[in-house]
Amino acid sequence: MKTLLSISALLFTIMFMQMGTTALGPLDTLSAIEIGFSNTEIGVIGGAHFLGFLLGCLFSPLLVKRVGHARAYCVTAALSIIAILLHPILPYFWAWCLFRVMTGMAIATSYTSVESWLNAKLTNKNRARYYGVYRIIDMTGALMAQAMISFLIPTYFLSYSLLAILICLSLMPLGLTKTVQPAMPETQKIDVLFAFRISPLAALGVLVVGATGSALRMIGPLFAYELNFTPTQIAIFLSLPLIAGMLIQLPIGYLAERATPRQLIGALSGITILISAGFTLIEMDEVFGIKTIFILVFIFGLTTMPLYSLSAIHANNQTDEQDMTTLSASLIFLFGIGAIISPVIASYIIEHFGPLSMFTYFAAMHLLLLSYTAYRALTRPLDVRIIFDGNPCLGIGHPLKVLTKDNKIIGQITSGIYSPRIKKNVGLSMILKDYWEIGENVFVQNLDGSKRNGSITSLPFPD
Repeated sequence: MKTLLSISALLFTIMFMQMGTTALGPLDTLSAIEIGFSNTEIGVIGGAHFLGFLLGCLFSPLLVKRVGHARAYCVTAALSIIAILLHPILPYFWAWCLFRVMTGMAIATSYTSVESWLNAKLTNKNRARYYGVYRIIDMTGALMAQAMISFLIPTYFLSYSLLAILICLSLMPLGLTKTVQPAMPETQKIDVLFAFRISPLAALGVLVVGATGSALRMIGPLFAYELNFTPTQIAIFLSLPLIAGMLIQLPIGYLAERATPRQLIGALSGITILISAGFTLIEMDEVFGIKTIFILVFIFGLTTMPLYSLSAIHANNQTDEQDMTTLSASLIFLFGIGAIISPVIASYIIEHFGPLSMFTYFAAMHLLLLSYTAYRALTRPLDVRIIFDGNPCLGIGHPLKVLTKDNKIIGQITSGIYSPRIKKNVGLSMILKDYWEIGENVFVQNLDGSKRNGSITSLPFPD
C-alpha cells in the first residue's frame, strides 16, 4: 500500500494525459473525414504524430537532465495543449501534420518522465505487479477517451477544448505531490539502440506493439467507418481492446512473477496471429459480422495490450536505476519507429484490399515477433555460475554487468553471495552462449563502474 501511495500522483497524471491525447487521434480522423482529407492524408497525419514521438524520445533525456522529471512533464504538457487548441483554428492538412508532430513530441517526453520516475520507485521484485497497476490506470484513461468519441463533435472547437482541459488536469496531481522525484540522470547521452543491448526481444516487442497499436488507434476509426459502423459502434470498437487490456494486466503481472516474460510474449503473439487471421474469415452482415468483430477485437486486446508492459518489465529488470531514463526513452523511441509508418501502411491496405485485410498485416507483424522469440529461446544466455574477487557480496540489489577483457557486455549477474569456503563471491549469471566454457576469464562491473576479476565455474565449486 505504501508503494501504491508513493506512485499515486504519477498514476493520476498519466490517466488524465491519456484521456486528452488518446481521444485526439480518433477525433482527428473523424474530423479529417468530414473536412474531406483523403485516406492517405489521414494516414500521414497519424504518422506525423509518431514522427514527433521519435523526436521527443531523442530530446527527452536531455530535457529531464536539464530541468528534472516534473518540470519536463509540465513543459511538454503545455506544448500539447497549444497544439490541440490550434487544430480547429487551422483545419489544413499541413497544419495538422505540424500539430501532430508537436503532440507526439510532448507525449513521448511525458511518458519518458513518468515511466523513468515510476521505475526508479519500483524494484525487480514488485515491478511486474505495480507496472500492471500503472498500465490499468493508463488504459482506463485511454478507455474513457474512446468513450468520449461517441459525443465529441468532429471539427468543433469545443471538442478540442475539452481535450486541452484534460491535459491541464494532468498537471495538478504532479504539482501537488510530496513524492521526491528521482535524481537527474548522470549523463546527457542519447542512445536510441540502448534497449537492443539490454534486451533484443524487448526492443522488438515494443517495435511490433508500436506498429500494430498505432494502426488500430489511428486508423481504427477509418476501418470502422469503411464497414459503415455508427459513431457509437466506432466508440465500442475502439474501447473493447482497452477494456480487455485493463482486465488482463493484473493476471499478466501475476504470471510475469512466475514465468519468464519471453514465454509470455511468445504465447500471446501466437494467439494474436490466430485472432488476426480470424478477421479475414468474417462474412459481414449488419448483426453477426459486427458482433464477431467485437469479439475478435476484444480478444486481440487481451493478447496485444500486455506486450509493451512485458517488454518494459523484461528490459528494466536487466538495467540499473541510473540508466532507466535512457532505457525508457529508448523503448518509447522504438515504439515510435514501429508506429510512425504503420498508419500509412494500414490506410493503404484498407484502400486497396478492404478494411478486414488490415488484420492480415497485424498477423504478419506478430509472426515476426513469435519467430524471434523462438530464436531467442534457442540462443538465449544460459544460467551459469561466476566466481569473482573483491569484498564479500551479501546479496545483489541490482544486476551486475559481466564483461570480457575488451569491455564487451556478455551478460549479467542477477544474484550472488559470498562463499566462506572458497573465499570468493559466487554469482548466478545469464551469459551469452559463446562464453559458457568453464574457466573463461571475465570481469564483473560494480555499480560504481569498478571491476572485479572473475571466471566461469561449475557446480560443485572448486576447492
